[in-house]
Amino acid sequence: MMKYTIAVLVNDQPGVLQRVSGLFSRRGFNIDSITVGPSEEAGLSRMVIVTPGDEHTLEQVEKQLYKLIDVIKVIDLSSKPMVARELALIKVKAEPPQRPEIMGVVDTFRASVVDIGTSSLVVQVVGDTPKIDAMIELLKPYGIRELSRTGITALVRGNL
Repeated sequence: MMKYTIAVLVNDQPGVLQRVSGLFSRRGFNIDSITVGPSEEAGLSRMVIVTPGDEHTLEQVEKQLYKLIDVIKVIDLSSKPMVARELALIKVKAEPPQRPEIMGVVDTFRASVVDIGTSSLVVQVVGDTPKIDAMIELLKPYGIRELSRTGITALVRGNL
């Protein structure tokens, strides 16, 4: 089963996110990731939704989204060259003797430490989903105390 990344431009109105997510729920479509924020145009927000399925599912999602009044444009980003990123903040147990090892992992992934506590570090990592997953796996043996991920956000590459 493929994963599709869809950008949806919507009116920046209360309840739009609920209507879009409700549409997915009612139709039995799953959402792996959803991010929402202001777009380049005032009054519009951009949603980036990652959903699993096949070509037929994608076609149905697009048709159903266009039926919603607040939806302005639906773009299948996965059919084009795109830049996709995710952000994760990971609070890891880090006693002073363990910190050099943890810093080695942080440096390898070009991540950064954004907070240092007496017995923990908060690491910020940006990249594609496999990179985030790999970093989490390497930090698990040290003890992950908290984890927060943003979900994927994406744009089409180049001048398109």
